[in-house]
Amino acid sequence: MPENAKQPKVINKSGTLKMTDETAASRKSRDMGGRPFDRRNNRRRGGVKADVAPKEFDEVTINIDRVSRTVAGGRRMRFKALVAIGNHKNKIGVGVAKGNDVTSAVQKATAKAKKNMIEFAMDGETICHEVETKETGADVLMKPAAPGTGIIAGGVVRSIIGLTGIKNLISKSLGSTNKVNIAYAVVEGLRQQTPRKDWETTKAKGAAKPAVKKATTKKTTKKEEK
Repeated sequence: MPENAKQPKVINKSGTLKMTDETAASRKSRDMGGRPFDRRNNRRRGGVKADVAPKEFDEVTINIDRVSRTVAGGRRMRFKALVAIGNHKNKIGVGVAKGNDVTSAVQKATAKAKKNMIEFAMDGETICHEVETKETGADVLMKPAAPGTGIIAGGVVRSIIGLTGIKNLISKSLGSTNKVNIAYAVVEGLRQQTPRKDWETTKAKGAAKPAVKKATTKKTTKKEEK
């Protein structure tokens, strides 16, 4: 059979002609405007590229609670989210918000955490000094640790410290187990960190001691007393 011979027409069950493999390979898909559409180019419609820039802050959803409110028609169920965000350096923020569903609650809490961002001082990869902070019933104690110690903490404290640049820390939760209060106590403890150069000491290095005058008492004799 010669090569130039035409291939027989293949008709589908519906009565239409079936496209050959060569014809299908040469055709291009077109959009509604008649413009060729390249499937290999993963772009949004309109030529706008997707945002592939890395996030500046990482966020962690620490806790989600289901809360209810009694109204005239019955109970109204909502969700409360506790979210922490940080840049794995010296910026951290915590936010709490409520919403009708989990997604909206997390979004609102993240927005609040960004507004409440703080910047704290660090001493290498640990905190500058020991600190104990209280928030309502929660009492959190944090101590600096030597390199290689790691983060000795649990629950909420570990989640928040993990978003910072702190690699060595010893902490203990002494009071209430309420996660929201513990989170606020941890953030307050980081806010109170003061660099070593700004510490107030009782004796300034190199300062001369002030002269102290001793009070002298005059001895009285028996004759003077008479």
